[in-house]
Amino acid sequence: MTKAAPKMSGDPRYMAYMGLAPERIPHWEHWSCPDAETYLTGIDYYDHPRECRLRLRELYPQLGLGVPATDDPVQRPRLDGADQSMLVDDQGRRHVRWGASETSHWDWGEKFDTVEDVFAFSPLEQGDFTDIPVVESRDYSDEEALYQAYRRNYPEELGDRGVDGSASSVGFYNTTFMWPLLTFGWDLFLETCLDPRFERIMDEFAEINRRVFRSFARLPVNFVVCHDDIVTSRGPVCSPAWMHKYVFPRYEEYWALLRDAGKQVIFMADGCMDAYADDVMACGARGIISEPYTDYKAIARRYPDCFVAGEGDNRVLMSNDPARIDAMVEDMVDTARMSGGYMMCIGNHIPWNVPGEGIKRYLDASADLAHR
Repeated sequence: MTKAAPKMSGDPRYMAYMGLAPERIPHWEHWSCPDAETYLTGIDYYDHPRECRLRLRELYPQLGLGVPATDDPVQRPRLDGADQSMLVDDQGRRHVRWGASETSHWDWGEKFDTVEDVFAFSPLEQGDFTDIPVVESRDYSDEEALYQAYRRNYPEELGDRGVDGSASSVGFYNTTFMWPLLTFGWDLFLETCLDPRFERIMDEFAEINRRVFRSFARLPVNFVVCHDDIVTSRGPVCSPAWMHKYVFPRYEEYWALLRDAGKQVIFMADGCMDAYADDVMACGARGIISEPYTDYKAIARRYPDCFVAGEGDNRVLMSNDPARIDAMVEDMVDTARMSGGYMMCIGNHIPWNVPGEGIKRYLDASADLAHR
């Protein structure tokens, strides 16, 4: 029997997700800049990561950043500065700085060499993707076991509905498009995706995802963040005809499962979503978080009070120009006044090399201006 959802009120993130226009416009920031944490707090992030993060939460609670369990020192980056901008590993693969560490390597599709390898593969027969690098590398062969793997992350006393008024969420990276891209790699994906034999593969990935979204429908969350990089910074990867055959009908199906269970969908994609924003909204998304290449004002005009985030641009922060940063914040707030679902967000990330001064200017200007 489904338990009644517990109640809470006043969560500005929940209000923004639902387009309810909280007075203070909240933030959703993609954060990978430990040196800025040192700058903002005056506490060395690497020597005292917990102390630093606790102080950062006092100064900028709107970031919503987690706090390390211990204050054990963090190893300083091996890659730092112009003379150490890249590392080559024992296999000759290049790595660059990312956050407090360095990037991993693009190994998507490493198990596939030819087109025939792709068409000989059965996602359903495979079932267990634990040892296949697809970001969502887990076992999908047993739906109940899959559900239990997610469910153990939530308190036992909750039923299958989120706390009323909370921004509780779960996310999935491979909503549809990412499955073949990550499984086979870019080259083989593009080489095979127009072949009629590809339909069987996508049908099998769809059955895997039905298990995922039926599991999500039973979780005590209010929102599901569905990620799929269906666009680049210049627009669509695949044609509208391809998308309407393989992708959008699946979105509509999965999101209906969630909606019927009382959950809302936040769609996330890197790049410029202009070409496909209407399709995503028509499939049932509550809103879109993407990158600053997207025309957010156009989305806000067409969909009053939908959720939108990602308009901020790290290239402006990189300039460290106070006038440019202030102008960007003012422009973002103008969009927020068009939509009760707006969140302040640097859509193309706040990586390690963004100057702390620029980040501080952005956060302080937002604190002054980002309200209704």
